[in-house]
Amino acid sequence: MQLPIPLQKTQAVTRRHFFGQTGLGFGAMALQSLLSRDGAAAEHSYRIPAKAKSIIYLHMAGSPSQLELFEDKPALTKFHGQECPQEYLEGKRFAFIKGTPKMLGSQFTYQKHGETGQTLSELLPGLASIADDICVIRTLHTEQFNHSPAQLLLQTGNARLGYPSMGSWVNYGLGSENENLPGFVVLASGGKTPSAGKSLWGSGFLPTVYQGIQCRTDGGDPILYLSNPSGMSRGARRKTLDALRDLNTFEHRHIGDPETLTRITQYELAFRMQMSVPEVMDIGNEPKHILELYGAQPGHVAESENAADPRVLYKGNDPTFANNCLLARRLVENGVRFVQLYDWGWDHHGSSPGESIDETLPIKCQQIDQAIAGLVKDLKQRGLFDETLIVWGGEFGRTPMMQNNVHKELKKGFIGRDHHPHAFTMWMAGGGIKPGSYGSTDDIGYYIGENPMSVRDLQATILHQIGIDPHRFSFAYEGLDQRLIGPTEEGRAIKEIISQEVLTRS
Repeated sequence: MQLPIPLQKTQAVTRRHFFGQTGLGFGAMALQSLLSRDGAAAEHSYRIPAKAKSIIYLHMAGSPSQLELFEDKPALTKFHGQECPQEYLEGKRFAFIKGTPKMLGSQFTYQKHGETGQTLSELLPGLASIADDICVIRTLHTEQFNHSPAQLLLQTGNARLGYPSMGSWVNYGLGSENENLPGFVVLASGGKTPSAGKSLWGSGFLPTVYQGIQCRTDGGDPILYLSNPSGMSRGARRKTLDALRDLNTFEHRHIGDPETLTRITQYELAFRMQMSVPEVMDIGNEPKHILELYGAQPGHVAESENAADPRVLYKGNDPTFANNCLLARRLVENGVRFVQLYDWGWDHHGSSPGESIDETLPIKCQQIDQAIAGLVKDLKQRGLFDETLIVWGGEFGRTPMMQNNVHKELKKGFIGRDHHPHAFTMWMAGGGIKPGSYGSTDDIGYYIGENPMSVRDLQATILHQIGIDPHRFSFAYEGLDQRLIGPTEEGRAIKEIISQEVLTRS
């Protein structure tokens, strides 16, 4: 009796044929696993030669005053206390200024530092010690003048909710270099999250596996729900995850929702992170001289971190931000691609206690200044500075005139400035960025004088340095090729601040 054709084919398969064919299948599975770890597996046409392997983005939520930290304006000091000319008020929109405010000169003094002659405030002695390592960009501008939309535009490329964060885009494009750690980690300090909330590190329409993972620094587990429940062993956890994987795989076969596969991936990553995260997050393993370099204190939990209004409890020697800077170095050292530090409390309107330029801004500067200088010095001594891009700044700047909706006259402890989108300062360092200054503003710091840099330009420059072409890097959603830099061609990598080495390799 002759066997059916399918059975004849099966009978003809030799051991050599079997392993030859199944080997290809196992190889494809392994390749898919490696590609998914490295980011968007299917399409790499957007990849360009990179200088930076990782990014540490230091966002000062609320926006520090560039006129007290980076912009020395003698003309503004000359007009201090005089009524603001109408040309700066007519047709302009402000968040809080009413009527005719008075001009407000800088509350602190300036000096030049380093061979680059960097002009820096007396509030930043730590930054002055690394003046020749940073590029101060004085001509950022944005379309938004309220916190939430300005933060969203800066971090997601859109002033509305629902779009992927910059860290998620980078994680999607490049992935993590360590399969036991997420590609995008978020650390927060200052007692509150930014105005736009956790959407600032969300994945938007990208698969949720690329969203930022927030790590806590309040003395509890670094990541909520990462530890096993009481009474559950690691072996029992493994069996539970195996059962969940089978159930989710079954669901995916019948429903086809790609988020089901994301859920499987997240469960597996969480299982691996149970072993890797506690070790990486333990800064108590650092030697004493490194802790002192940052001003870090392992295990410290500031009273302000759990207060209803943390601003009135701020202390200059609070090491929370310093701890996060040290953690950022440990994370990039272990292959995390994008580390985002949010520090809340930089919205100095002068309207209520704990938010003044003359009293609270110096405290906030004390909290971050030594830590940032320590981070740069530590990265340099470990050979990581050239491959780590550091970005510092807020979502917009502050006005050259005082805020007057509550206090119309200058009053100690209540001196403040309103939101200012037309010109503000950020700085970048490492990762192929050329030290020095870029751009200039007018005599009072109101308008940009030369070399403007938009939010789109900043985003394009960051992507360029990490090895992603910002114009070719997209994700198909709702019939459009969505991009971090938006739909137009206005965003460009600012080549003037990029070292020649990167330009020749790009």
